[in-house]
Amino acid sequence: MRRRAWRLGLKWKAAVLLAVLLATVIGVLSFLVLAGIQDDQRDRLEQTLAEKTEAANLRVRQEGITSGSLAADDFMERSGQRLAVDLGAQSGLPVTLYKQDGTLAGTSLPFQPKADVKDALAYTAQGQSAYITEGDRLLYLAPLYNAEGKLVGTIQFHVSLAEQHAFYERIQRLFWVTGVLVLVAGFLLGFLYVWRQAHIIDRLNEAAQDIGDGKYLSAPTVSRADELGELAQGIYEMSGRISSSLSQLTEEKSKLLEAVARLQQLEKQQKQFIGNISHELKTPLTSILAYADLLDMYRDDPELLDEAGKQIGKEAARLYGLVEKALKLSSMDVYEFETYAKSVSLLPLLQEAVDRLQAKAGRYGIEIVSTLEEGSVWADPENLMHMVLNLLDNAIKYNKPGGKVLLSNEAVRGQDGLGWMNIKVRDTGIGIPEEAREKIFDPFYTVSADRSRTHGGTGLGLSLVKGLAEKQGGTVELAASGAEGSLFVIMLPLQRTKQPV
Repeated sequence: MRRRAWRLGLKWKAAVLLAVLLATVIGVLSFLVLAGIQDDQRDRLEQTLAEKTEAANLRVRQEGITSGSLAADDFMERSGQRLAVDLGAQSGLPVTLYKQDGTLAGTSLPFQPKADVKDALAYTAQGQSAYITEGDRLLYLAPLYNAEGKLVGTIQFHVSLAEQHAFYERIQRLFWVTGVLVLVAGFLLGFLYVWRQAHIIDRLNEAAQDIGDGKYLSAPTVSRADELGELAQGIYEMSGRISSSLSQLTEEKSKLLEAVARLQQLEKQQKQFIGNISHELKTPLTSILAYADLLDMYRDDPELLDEAGKQIGKEAARLYGLVEKALKLSSMDVYEFETYAKSVSLLPLLQEAVDRLQAKAGRYGIEIVSTLEEGSVWADPENLMHMVLNLLDNAIKYNKPGGKVLLSNEAVRGQDGLGWMNIKVRDTGIGIPEEAREKIFDPFYTVSADRSRTHGGTGLGLSLVKGLAEKQGGTVELAASGAEGSLFVIMLPLQRTKQPV
């Protein structure tokens, strides 16, 4: 019963809506047509009266020429009554003439109807026309001029609007009758059409419920060449795909389980990250504490004191670097890079990075060779310096004795049509094994733990470089690696681009 009431309500609501729309359309069209008729009647009347006024002025000028050079009031006093009769016969409308002071000069009517025309005469005295409407009567007043173009008086046409009003009322009644008939017929036709469509929708609804109950269709419920027919065909095709969808759901479930496993793996990596940083912090601290105990125990051994001081300094530097990089990695998730980015001149920055590491390279017996070009990039200068120093430092530490570090830059045009700057750091070291190349940018990952510990490596440098590059809208990659060394490439935009979220 509730579903039947819903169907009945939908049909009536649609029918009422259609009736309201029809009534609105008919009402608006009637209003516009009637308003157009009124405007047309008014425009035609104005044009006719303007033509009659022009003819009257021509007649007055002719009369003024034959009468001689009389004053305006004398002219109207002598010729006003005769002109009024002549102009009335000429125009086919009753005419009344007034002098400049507003007094009556003549009329073609047997008697002059009472009307307050003082305000209208004030307009005509200024050379303007005026209307006065009283029921079915219209008084049109216009100025009259002599042959010299001087105002001599005012002409008043008496126009009957009864015929126009009768025509307007006939059209209005016609619209009322036609509108009611169209509204009733449209409502009935609309109701029948909506009832038929609602009946089809009921059949489609029953078919959908059957599919929900597991009763699949053997043929389309409705055969029509319209949207409802397409809907019926779609429901039929949907019922045929339910069984195949079950296997797809199973596949999606397996994908979901994989996603859960990936999340668990990420959680494991997070715990591993915390464990790694704890271990890396503990190792240099343990060494510092051990050498501190030795210093306290053997204060009279100069060689031990010297060795302990060097080792404490080395482990403290390693600890400082570890903390600095860990904090840098953490800060990238907190602060927005765009606040500090600007156009940076690249040549002096790269040259400064080379100068800062020349001494360290000399201690390792490594030569830094730079081939630099002028150019600018959109980046944070401090972070850019940090990236370059990290790559140069790694190239020095993990190089062969007597090896070289090659630093260069090159402006290129990317596939996106934008300008980019490639900063290349190449070394002559032993290279990176194939199995380790995908992991070198992971936090705390080191190719050789012993060698990293020897050189003070923490496994955070390349991860930090990658994070800083991405924050600046760029990338860093291991472009090549082998027996002759490795090549790292930083790619940064030449101009400001939309920053990644």
